[in-house]
Amino acid sequence: MALRDLIPWNNGSRDMQYSQQGNPFLALHREMNRLFDEMFRAFDVDAFGPHPMGWPSVEVNETDKEVKVVAELPGLEEKDVQVELANGVLRISGEKKSETEDKERRFSERYYGRFERRIPMEDVDQEKVAAKFDKGVLTVTLPKPPTAQQKVKRIAINGK
Repeated sequence: MALRDLIPWNNGSRDMQYSQQGNPFLALHREMNRLFDEMFRAFDVDAFGPHPMGWPSVEVNETDKEVKVVAELPGLEEKDVQVELANGVLRISGEKKSETEDKERRFSERYYGRFERRIPMEDVDQEKVAAKFDKGVLTVTLPKPPTAQQKVKRIAINGK
């Protein structure tokens, strides 16, 4: 198996066959793909690659009493991750290091390097924030102070 067989994208050869047979929609499709590839390359961003902008993936859940942020950090250990809360912003950062030297690697879809996510937080009790890291999943619990819990005002909707 050749290394190029591992690459998941099509090099356009099949589309070329159809476009040469006179299918204008496939020719347009191929041209649009080329334009988007060039645009993302100009920003040095992999359009739909293995490490999308915004890695790691996070989930934010909010109740009346707390905000819970869950981040998926596969392949990392607790010592590789930092969590900070300052000026109303939760910052999750760290670094995933490669296990092998680049000269030994022929092809990789894995993400290595530094990452950082910033999530704005309002009305949380900074003294009671807790974080837990288990099996590559970081869970940050941010309790709300009692005053923030009482700020919600229900507004009645009047129909015509």
